[in-house]
Amino acid sequence: MTKAISYAAHDPKSPLAPFAFERREVGAEDVEIEILFCGVCHSDLHQARDEWGNSTFPMVPGHEIVGRVTRVGSAVKKFKAGDLAGVGCLVDSCGGCPDCADGLEQYCNHSVFTYNSPDKHTGKSTYGGYSNLIVVDERFTLKISDKLDLAATAPLLCAGITTYSPLRHWKVGKGHKVGIVGLGGLGHMGLKFAHAFGAHTVLFTTSPGKAEDAKRLGADEVVISKDAAQMAEHLQSFDFILNTVAAPHDLDQFMSLLKRDGSMCLVGVPDSPHPSPSVGNLIFKRRTLAGSLIGGIQETQEMLDFCAEHNITSDIELIPIQEINEAFERMLKSDIKYRFVIDIASLKQAA
Repeated sequence: MTKAISYAAHDPKSPLAPFAFERREVGAEDVEIEILFCGVCHSDLHQARDEWGNSTFPMVPGHEIVGRVTRVGSAVKKFKAGDLAGVGCLVDSCGGCPDCADGLEQYCNHSVFTYNSPDKHTGKSTYGGYSNLIVVDERFTLKISDKLDLAATAPLLCAGITTYSPLRHWKVGKGHKVGIVGLGGLGHMGLKFAHAFGAHTVLFTTSPGKAEDAKRLGADEVVISKDAAQMAEHLQSFDFILNTVAAPHDLDQFMSLLKRDGSMCLVGVPDSPHPSPSVGNLIFKRRTLAGSLIGGIQETQEMLDFCAEHNITSDIELIPIQEINEAFERMLKSDIKYRFVIDIASLKQAA
C-alpha cells in the first residue's frame, strides 16, 4: 500500500478537510499517477453534500485528473514512467456485458466510478483526484498530449466528454443548427465543440451579460430564453439541442424549437425532476427527448486527441486546494468562468 494525502468530505455538513489514506499497491495491469491537476465538477459538490442520497464518507471527490506516470505494472503496455496520463469518471467495469463490448463502459451496470463507488480491490470506497496520487487499471487510463495546457486539460475528462459524446452520437456537423442551453462548465465546452464540428451554434441563456463571452467561445447567435419574442423567432428550426442546465426548468420551451425529428439531449443532473414536457410537443413533430452520460474510454481518448489537434481546452480558474470550500460556494452562485481546477502542488506543500 502507498500512503496518499487528500482533502475529503467527512460528512454532508462539514467543510472538506485534510485526509490521509492508502492507495492499493500497483498490480500487474495498473498505472500509478502523480496527480498534478484535478478539475472541480458540480457533481463533486452534489456528492460531498449527499444531495443525490448515495454518498459514502469519508469521500475524496475528483474525476477530472491529469498527472504524470510514476510506476507501471509488469503487464502494462501503453504507459511508462514519465508519461502524461489522465483519469476520468470511470476506473473499472465488468468487461463482459454488451455495453462494455461496444466500448460504452459508462452504461455498464457494474461500472466503478473514480470516487464514491465500491472498490473491488480494497473492499472499501474508491477515492478520487483531490489527492496527490492514484492507482488505476491501464484500461481506464488515458493518454494526455503535451501540446495543451495541462491544467486546462483536466476538465476535459468530465465536462469535455459529457458534451462531446452526445454531439458525436447525434452526428452534429456542417449544415446543422445546434442549440446549447446554459453557459457554465458544461455549456462552454458544448459551444467549443459544436463550433469546431462546423454547426451553426446558438447559445440559450437567461443572462444577457453572457452574450459577448458566448460569441468568443463559438456561438454564432445568443438567445435570451426569458424573452418570448426571441424564442419565437427560432420555432421549429433546430436539428439538435444540448441542454446542460442542472436545475429543474421548463423543457417545453426548448422542445418547440426543434424541427421534425429533432432531438434534445439532457446532460445536466438536477437534484429534483424537471417538469414533464407535453406529449403533443413530442408526437406531433416526432421529436426526441434523450439523455447522455459521459463517454466510454475509447471515445474519451478520441475526444482528447481531437482537442490536441484543434487546440481546445477548458476556460479555468486555478486554485490551491485550501480554497476548495470557497470554490464550492462560488460554484453554487455560478461565480466561475468556467471551471475550477485544483493545483495539487498546493496539497503537497501543505502536508
